[in-house]
Amino acid sequence: METSDIIKARVENYLNSLPAQAKERSDAARDLKTQGDMPYKISKKPNATALVLKKAYNDMVAESLPKDEFSISGRIMSMRDFGGGAFIVCADGTEDFQIFVSKKELNEADLKTYAILQVGDIVYGRGHLFRTKTNVLSLKVSELSLMTKSIRPLPEKYHGLSDHEIRYRKRYLDLIMNKDVRRVFEIRSKTTSFIRQFFLNREYMEVETPMLHSIQGGTTARPFKTHHNALDIPLYLRIAPELHLKRLVVGGMNRVFELNRNFRNEGISLKHNPEFTLLEFYEANATFQDLQKMVEELLSSLVNTIHGQYDLNYSGQAISFNPPFKSMSMENAILEFSNFKDKSKLRDAEYLSQYCADHHIQRQKGWSAGDFINAIFEHEVEAKLIQPTFITHQPVAVSPLARRNDQDPFVVDRFELFIFGREVSNAFNELNDPVDQLSRFFEQDERKKQGDLEACEVDYDYIEALEIGLPPTAGCGIGIDRLVMFLADVPSIRDVILFPLLKPEAQPEY
Repeated sequence: METSDIIKARVENYLNSLPAQAKERSDAARDLKTQGDMPYKISKKPNATALVLKKAYNDMVAESLPKDEFSISGRIMSMRDFGGGAFIVCADGTEDFQIFVSKKELNEADLKTYAILQVGDIVYGRGHLFRTKTNVLSLKVSELSLMTKSIRPLPEKYHGLSDHEIRYRKRYLDLIMNKDVRRVFEIRSKTTSFIRQFFLNREYMEVETPMLHSIQGGTTARPFKTHHNALDIPLYLRIAPELHLKRLVVGGMNRVFELNRNFRNEGISLKHNPEFTLLEFYEANATFQDLQKMVEELLSSLVNTIHGQYDLNYSGQAISFNPPFKSMSMENAILEFSNFKDKSKLRDAEYLSQYCADHHIQRQKGWSAGDFINAIFEHEVEAKLIQPTFITHQPVAVSPLARRNDQDPFVVDRFELFIFGREVSNAFNELNDPVDQLSRFFEQDERKKQGDLEACEVDYDYIEALEIGLPPTAGCGIGIDRLVMFLADVPSIRDVILFPLLKPEAQPEY
């Protein structure tokens, strides 16, 4: 059997397997092709959009409407036929708009077009604006064309599309049926545009660094591993761009930022997606306190730009981004918000270990006092930080790339910003002592040998870069997905990612 015959047979098998309504529509599209009327035409460019027409003429009385011809193109969302005419509501990606079809005023070809139209089809209409008896601004068309035949019917309009699994898996249907979804991604687009302009206005340079790394580094997280065939080497999808961005600062690019994807081979939850967007920025001759003020300004001005005020509601909780934000050390936060109240025991590893055991906080063999402090904070404090709060001076044990505090070497010069119990930002004075950094890398390497899958590997090239000399530098990361969740008031990270990772469905064979 010829390959072409095999392909033809497989296509027929697929078409015959379609659900009844889709099969009927597919047959109609095939009939149109047979008649020489392509159901998938080249574009007829409309001269207006629904949004433009509504903004310009929605408040205008019928007698004042322009005599010009307008054309729009969009997807049919509903049809009402009443014998001599029909109202067709189309969505063109900006708004819905009503088209009126007068059957006696259409030519024969366009009447045939109208006769085969169904909800979901994409059409082009040209005509004049008028107002219906119910005063709805509409377009009375003198030309009507089918541009794209929709084979699969849309979900039933009265019940819409509510199944979250289908919404995330078939985002195109979600965007068609749920108008609020577009609003979420408009907020996301405005957010990233605002952030870029914020940094460009401060003389930062936007850069792109590698997605494929030869070693696991940049932070502590479990990576995705792959293989490059030509070089025959293992590679990791990056978990953070940090070490490459700091190499650029070594090279004299003193203000850099990157807004891009990162990948972590960890769990999936309302707050975690394996593929996520991260902003990281670095500034030479700055401190983490400088970046703390910058983050405060960035987020407060962003919220004000998106919402017209510094306050927003998230999951029914009022959150104020009116600066200044609250700031406190991690140890003080533990003393204030947790059940741990004995300040004198805060760095006693044995006492901390017993406290964790008594309060059912998971612990690991070989942990230092700093590890226990971080575990207590995560277990008993994080969820209580609802309003924007900077948590500063974390233990060095959980900050392998941050510079130690000069007065208190147990902690580092660092902040994390928490909102609604979630970490949104992380920043610190960068460690620029190559010997100290090498020691931290070796400590991480020993953890990896003991089975810690999230521990960093030793990056000797980065050590060489530090030996060339990294100026005093502060760096910061902000999770864009979590930030947009707050701005759009949606509960899941999947709601702000157009195509979140899902387990693939079984694919049939034809």
